[in-house]
Amino acid sequence: AGYVRWLSPLEPLATTPSVSPCICLIVGTVDYCIGTMLSRTVRAATKLSATTSRIQKRNYSAPKQRVDSRSLGVVNFEIYRFDREKSDKPYVQVYPVNLKECGPMVLDALIKIKNEMDPTLTFRRSCREGICGSCAMNIAGTNTLACLKHISDAVDKDKKVRIYPLPHMHIIRDLVPNMNNFYEQHKAVRPWLEPRMDHRLDGKEVIQSKKERKELDGLYECILCACCSTSCPSYWWSGEDDYLGPAVLLQAYRWINDSRDAIREDRIKFLAEDKLKLYKCHTIMNCTRTCPKGLNPGRAIQKLKQAVSAQNATPVGSMISKLFKTELKPPGQN
Repeated sequence: AGYVRWLSPLEPLATTPSVSPCICLIVGTVDYCIGTMLSRTVRAATKLSATTSRIQKRNYSAPKQRVDSRSLGVVNFEIYRFDREKSDKPYVQVYPVNLKECGPMVLDALIKIKNEMDPTLTFRRSCREGICGSCAMNIAGTNTLACLKHISDAVDKDKKVRIYPLPHMHIIRDLVPNMNNFYEQHKAVRPWLEPRMDHRLDGKEVIQSKKERKELDGLYECILCACCSTSCPSYWWSGEDDYLGPAVLLQAYRWINDSRDAIREDRIKFLAEDKLKLYKCHTIMNCTRTCPKGLNPGRAIQKLKQAVSAQNATPVGSMISKLFKTELKPPGQN
């Protein structure tokens, strides 16, 4: 025990004349290394614990228990109706539906109403799996897909489900909006791959690394349902003039970000030639909140702004942009 006390690195070498200074130095160094390793381990464990707790709180919390829609009994569906051939004024019609005889989704109820109560009710539908985007509409005040929206999540305290078409769109009939302008805007960003000429001539596939492919995650999943664009106030006021809207801009970034595409600069110039196509976005983030596929159009628009700025930036401007670079995250995340 005395020997260990003598070799303690906290004591001066002069107090241990019988011990070689070399041995003291070696043992003291080992002592210091062990202490450093232990402190680092404690810090790492603390950090890991905090990170794990944060992840569990954000992503792995127990899901909210959903009420079985059949237990709700009869629910009144208040549905927006409009038929230009009969009247220039829209109105709301109420349909009582017994959920014990209906499927769990809002689309199931709409199909039941059309088949059994009112064949004149008009709406779009196709896949029933959240893939085609046809049944996009405003349900209980939120733009979403009728095939993915549970009735139990849409019914209010008065046992009513309010259904309207996508807001601020020209209505053809009932729940069917006119999507022509939206599709023309999508066409304008050239939503297809333009490979290099040598790739076109040799007829072979264009190889993409796993890292390059990963850059497309969160972009290619967009189904063009227009839920995000029609929830954006900027698109409400300027969608028919110059602003392309969240959905189209996300699609534009999807092709700009594709490593196989050969016209990246041309795509960026298209957005830069009229800044209002892009800069009408004021990062309200309604688009990210309402996306039924869980995508983040706000982040894609931010990346587009950075790409447009970088193309015309001076060296000093580029340095300042890097210093103040930030990234938008979905609402609710710090």
